[in-house]
Order: sequence, then C-alpha cells, then structure tokens
Amino acid sequence: MTLLENEREMYCRKRADHWSKLVNRHAGLLSLYYHKRLTEIYRHVVGECESILDLGCGQGKLLEALNPKWGVGVDISSQMIDEARNRNPKFQFFCADAQTCDLGDSTFDVILLSDLLNDLWDVQATLAHIRRYCNEQTRVIFNIQSHLWEYPRRLAEHYQVVTPNLPQNWLTPIDIDNLARLSGYDLIQHWEEMLCPAQIPFVTTFCNRFLVKMPFFRLAALTNFYIMRPIDSVQRSTEPSVSVVIAARNEAGHITELLNRIPKMGSRTEIIFVEGNSTDDTFDTIKNAISSLPSADYRLIKQSGKGKGDAVRAGFEIATGDILMILDADMTVPPEDLPRFYEVLTSGLGEFANGVRLVYPMQDGAMRFFNLLGNKFFSWVFSWLLGQPIRDTLCGTKVLWARDYRKIAAGRSYFGDFDPFGDFDLLFGAARQHLKIMEVPIRYQTRRYGDTNIQRWRHGLLLLRMVLFAARRVKFK
Repeated sequence: MTLLENEREMYCRKRADHWSKLVNRHAGLLSLYYHKRLTEIYRHVVGECESILDLGCGQGKLLEALNPKWGVGVDISSQMIDEARNRNPKFQFFCADAQTCDLGDSTFDVILLSDLLNDLWDVQATLAHIRRYCNEQTRVIFNIQSHLWEYPRRLAEHYQVVTPNLPQNWLTPIDIDNLARLSGYDLIQHWEEMLCPAQIPFVTTFCNRFLVKMPFFRLAALTNFYIMRPIDSVQRSTEPSVSVVIAARNEAGHITELLNRIPKMGSRTEIIFVEGNSTDDTFDTIKNAISSLPSADYRLIKQSGKGKGDAVRAGFEIATGDILMILDADMTVPPEDLPRFYEVLTSGLGEFANGVRLVYPMQDGAMRFFNLLGNKFFSWVFSWLLGQPIRDTLCGTKVLWARDYRKIAAGRSYFGDFDPFGDFDLLFGAARQHLKIMEVPIRYQTRRYGDTNIQRWRHGLLLLRMVLFAARRVKFK
C-alpha cells in the first residue's frame, strides 16, 4: 500500500467512525429543519422514479421519502447501514466507500449524493467511478453546502443545534463545473436553496421559497443543488428513425415545396401532416401530393381539436420514429436545417434541440417588432425559470427523442393543459425531466403564402399567464 493509499484509508476510517457515533444521537434543531427542507426539494426534483442509488445514504431516510420501486443505499458507516436496513427492508443497503463500491452491472435512473461531495477524499475519482452505474438517461443529483456558511455552521455546532461535521472540502460552483467535466459529465442545471435554516413562521417560507431565487440574495444561500448527466459517446448499431410532424392550417401554397425540401434522415424519415380544418384547400392539396408516395412514410390526418399544440400531439401520438421533429408548414424555418437538429440528439450533445431565430439577421418582415420584443422577454423569463439558457421559446422547430416525449406526455398534468402552441408544454416538460436542452441557430425566413395564425396580443397575455403558473410549479416550489 502506498503512502497516499494509506492516507486515504485513514481518512475514510475516521469518517466512518465519526458517522457511526452519530447513529443514536438526536439531530440538532437546525439539522431537523434542514433535512426536512432537503427532502421536500429532492421530492420535487426527482418525482416518481423507477430506480435510485443513494450514495452517503446514512440511515436511508431520503431513499425512504422518495420511495422508488428499486432503491439502493451505500454508506461508509456500518452502523448507519444497519439502521437503514432495519428502517427500510424493501431497499438494499451496502457498507462501502462511494469511490470504490461494487454494485455489479446495475444502472440507475437517478444517483443521489446529498451533502456527500464536501466529505469525500477524492471527488473526481468518485464521480468517475459511479459513471459505471449510469445509463444513457441517468441523472446525477446532489447538493453541497456553501463555504459562506462555514463559520456560522461552526458556531451552530458549538451550541449543538446542528449535526457536527469533520473538516470539509467546501467546493464552489466553479469547482463543481470543472470536476464534472473532468469526470465525464455534463452539468445541466445549478441553483441555490435555503436562506433561513430554521423554522420561523412566515419568515422561513418567504426566504426559502421566494427570496433565495432572486438575484443577489441567492448568493447567500446555504446549499447549492446540481443536476448532471453522463456524456459517454453512444455507439448505435443502427441509425435512429425520424418522424417529422407538420401542423398545416391554410398552408396549401407551401405543401409541394415542403415535400421537395425535407431531407431524408436516419434509417427512415416519416412525414406526418396534421391538417387543422383549413378554410383553403390545404387538406386536398396534401392528399393529392402524397397519393403517389409510399404510404408507410407519408401520412395525413385531420385535426380534431384546435391549436398547433393539439395538432403536434396528434401527430406525435401516431408517429413511429425514434426521434420526433416539429416543422412549421409556413416555411419560415428552412427544412434543410433539420439534419442539424438530428445531429444534436444522435451525437449526444443534447436531448432536446430547440430552434433559435434570434442569432442571424432575419429577412425583412419575418418578425414584427413587438413579436421580437415578446420573444426576447419570454426567453429571459424561461432561462431564469428553467435554469438552462433558452434564447427563443416560440421557434416552431423542436426535436426530441420519442421516449422522452412519452415521459413528458405522462407528466403533462403537472403543468396543466392550456398551451395552444405546444412550445411551452414541451419546454416545461423537458425541464421537468431534466433533459439537456441545446439550441440550434436557424435563419428565419419570411412567410410567402397566407397569413400567420398567431394573434400576438391575445396569445401574448395567455403566454404570460402560463409563465406565472409555471413559476409557481417550477421556481417557487
């Protein structure tokens, strides 16, 4: 054993002994509230989950609260693990170091490291080690306490109102971002929680649900939360298939050009037209245009409801492709740009590709001034709400995996069903599923046939109402 290995073993043994001594100790008053609030946050972030690996699980209380169908806990303290097994016989618990634990070939939907990274001997080695328990869709979620609270915490330990800790690593957000990249992860989201670590009527709720989300105040938060995903390059035996859904209402003049310009992508490209009760001859135009084309690759249905969002859902419902794409029938987004969106998903760079119209100069008349202003406002609000940069919320072209769309659809009731466009529904859902959103710049074109179906003032007020509703369900939870 080398000198460094000996030091690491002594470090881990000291940590194990420390936590073992605390098994039967009553938690301090502040620690009780702190862990209660952590549990609320993790419940909101994780939601319903098939499988969870909880590293540094202690007595298994967080795993118990999240209640996955399959749960595994790992902790360095044998006494903590014995207590966890007694409390939660339905889950599996192992006494091991997170940096070296051996769980065979198991992979998990979610891996938790709550308040663990500040206590580890080697954070990078631990993060690199647990990648073996990640699959393509795994999310690694953890929180760490802020260095700003080191001295207040020492004072609280002195008065025995918090659980005592051994010397900590005190990692900053910059450290976490760097360690994530070094260990093979992509940092999806980071946010701050808790300004008041004590239960004080009204004050605690105001500080910890609202004030901590605001600029400046968030810098004083007690703990930082992070969500990461593994970024292994995926080796596929076959190329994914694609379904392009086109909502078409009063777009007869664009149909032939659309069919000629949509490129072939992946192993198969399926094109689904959803005709929205047009007042012109759009339905017959599409029907005639695809009549001589292979029926397996070209489909036409008539929309039963109203709005683009309803049309897209109808198309996605019958789509058979591995990747789902939305393309506006008005030709304002060039169909030739679709392979760029396809590449984002198949390369693993992102899991949700969103078009951005605000990068390149637009053609004259492509977007009116107040529409542009509204788009910029909503992009700022969404970036703040979702914790990922969203420069253009209302670009009609969005691309995601069919498997992820099914999860979004299953959880749609969380946000409600009042989005006539479908853009917010998908963006909210993608954020709720912690998908990595990547933006693809496109050159926005001027509509050449017909008039837009968007009523900017009425729809703008509706979108604002949706944002306020989502803020309550996403940001101030």
